[in-house]
Amino acid sequence: MSPSAILPDLALPPTNPESALTTATAPAASPSPSLFSLAHKTTIITGAGRGLGITLAAAVLEAGGHVACIDILPSPSEPDWSALLALAKPAHLTCTYHHCDITNEPALAAVFAEIAAGAERAGSVFWGAVACAGIQQKIPALEYPAADFERILRVNVVGTFLTAKLAAGVMRERGVRGSVVMIASMSGQVANRGLTCTAYNTSKAAVHQMCRSVAQEWGQYGIRVNTISPGYIRTAMTDDLLKAEPEVEKIWMAGALLGRLGAPEDFKAPAVFLLSEGSAFMTGADLRVDGGHCASA
Repeated sequence: MSPSAILPDLALPPTNPESALTTATAPAASPSPSLFSLAHKTTIITGAGRGLGITLAAAVLEAGGHVACIDILPSPSEPDWSALLALAKPAHLTCTYHHCDITNEPALAAVFAEIAAGAERAGSVFWGAVACAGIQQKIPALEYPAADFERILRVNVVGTFLTAKLAAGVMRERGVRGSVVMIASMSGQVANRGLTCTAYNTSKAAVHQMCRSVAQEWGQYGIRVNTISPGYIRTAMTDDLLKAEPEVEKIWMAGALLGRLGAPEDFKAPAVFLLSEGSAFMTGADLRVDGGHCASA
């Protein structure tokens, strides 16, 4: 079954792609499958060379959309990238990879321009962006070097801002009422027990406030901005941490109301929801997907 068959676009595609650029978001009366379709739309995802980012790229393809992946890695992780291309090809969707440092504004702007031009050639609308790139570091606050603290903020805050700013600039220029999704964290709202990650937690709190601030500015253009706040996600990085410090897993599991940690796939549907017209009346908001960790003390 092709990705487009999973979530079919029940609305007829525009006969003229240019006419889609100023189309308002779908009315609530539209059929639900259409509301959650990303057909005829191109989405940029940063941090999409591996992990959560590349999983969200698959979600965009499965929702019928084109995807452009950006990462500082010279090449994306295998076999994930090959699986992504295999998903895109039978559905006649584009899936591209762009090596770029998201904190380098001129370089990132050039990549965005390239992707926007590619979207036009494909008869697609430059519709959205997911700012997923981020880094983590576990150091006690009393020992945190200023240079390391600044590096975390530069990637997680400045990089996220540049991603959102450039995406919104392209949308406003083309009259697109699109969507920006920032990956924040429950760590922007609470301090994690068992972890000494002051810089990371501070950066994610900044992303929450950034979302509210730019949502207020860009609502006049019909551009929506929201955050997703994941809880603990089981990845190769967290697996390494838990092997080195097994007592941390006991702390995390004590707050896992559903009896497990998250997986990257748990965030596919929330991301598609915030990118799609199904969330057309949602902006400046946070969608916390944490398995209930923040629901109890």
